[in-house]
Amino acid sequence: MLSSGPGAVSWGPNRIDMFYTGQNSHLWHRAWDGTQWTGEDDRGGVLSSSPAAASWGANRLDVFFRGQNDHLWHRAWNGSQWTNEEDLGGVLTSSPGVVSRAPYHIDMFYRGQNNHLLHRTWDETQWTGEEDLGGVLSSSPAVASRGINSLDVFFRGQNDHLWHRAWDASPWTDEEDLGGVLSSDPAAVSWGPNRIDVFYRGQNDHLWHRAWDGAQWTGEEDLGGVLSTAPAVSSRGPNRLDVFYAGQNNHLWHRSWS
Repeated sequence: MLSSGPGAVSWGPNRIDMFYTGQNSHLWHRAWDGTQWTGEDDRGGVLSSSPAAASWGANRLDVFFRGQNDHLWHRAWNGSQWTNEEDLGGVLTSSPGVVSRAPYHIDMFYRGQNNHLLHRTWDETQWTGEEDLGGVLSSSPAVASRGINSLDVFFRGQNDHLWHRAWDASPWTDEEDLGGVLSSDPAAVSWGPNRIDVFYRGQNDHLWHRAWDGAQWTGEEDLGGVLSTAPAVSSRGPNRLDVFYAGQNNHLWHRSWS
């Protein structure tokens, strides 16, 4: 049983790791090992948000969440064991969004107390300080990377539309209003160079989808279902998408594009 939206990541072909907040407010984990789903694994902690996960290398996982003190918390799987919880500070008013744009690099985004988009980076040796990127968010941010040193960030704005900003090792682009009407945080992933897929819950509680195909944004696509949380998405290979969300029964639900 979920008490938050899920977070998902793939660290290799045909591999998915899934995290969510359980009814005991702990971090829970399940994995697709290429043939089957593992059982639930209680990783402890006390979460006050949905978790987010990134992978910068094979068999490496970094999981982030907002703790009871509204700080950013971190745990990692280093290939053989889980590290202890690490309090990274800050004051979050949303779940984090996280992605790896290069080996040993992690980019972290969240909404601050001023409702601005805040950014931190792990640069192989240390975490940078907070960078205030402005904007006015009404949701948690989502982030995808189309390639090394490329970042695309999405969030719900005050008008409930999907908003977008991008960075390609150059100054951040201005905010872009992509329309739509969201009733949840967005989720985003890239399965190949210059490709992005974005998912969110619409006003009818269905799963909605839009994609950047390298040249333009596709129109909104209603994929049905009945969501009770924001969705999560991961890609375990080219042109492959796995979407997860909590249904009306608070169970974990899954759809895939293959």
